[in-house]
Amino acid sequence: MNAEKRREIFRRFHEDNPEPKTELAYSTPFELLIAVILSAQATDVGVNKATAKLYPVANTPEAIHALGVEGLSEYIKTIGLYRGKAKNVIETCRLLIEKHGSQVPDNREDLEALPGVGRKTANVVLNTAFRQFTMAVDTHIFRVANRTNIAPGKNVLEVERKLIKFVPKDYLLDAHHWLILHGRYVCKARKPQCGSCRIEDLCEYKHKTSDD
Repeated sequence: MNAEKRREIFRRFHEDNPEPKTELAYSTPFELLIAVILSAQATDVGVNKATAKLYPVANTPEAIHALGVEGLSEYIKTIGLYRGKAKNVIETCRLLIEKHGSQVPDNREDLEALPGVGRKTANVVLNTAFRQFTMAVDTHIFRVANRTNIAPGKNVLEVERKLIKFVPKDYLLDAHHWLILHGRYVCKARKPQCGSCRIEDLCEYKHKTSDD
């Protein structure tokens, strides 16, 4: 795919949705961090239902740490893998309190040292909370990048690096959100809705579908 096509794709994404946002509910970098940790192999809707009950009661490292694993588990038990996530969140809260003055780090090294925080989670926090030029490649973005040919790659890291390189810089801050939303609602895994896709004429997918 050439640079002109890519620019037009993101121009249209921007035109349709000038200020894209994550669908995870949060009001502070800490709330975002916890929500992203909980969202692994879970839906944003499911996470939001749990945090809607949790955050009014505990939304700081100290308050969540005070709940303990069992206490936190009661709030997040509707989320998949909740026991492991509860342990990670409690330990993450401890480390934030002891090493970072209860503040969420704004750099990859410190974020990835927290339990339950891998490269993708760190990228989400750095991009969404701190507005850094990172690209969190989830299953939706991996699919869209390969299917459209915007940034094809054999693995998540390859796609991430190509997107950082190829997405026009003036669209890069929000590209992560546009691509996720496109993959979630239009370029779906089982059957992409090519007939109602804003970038169908630019997309290089060879097996376009109708919306019938």
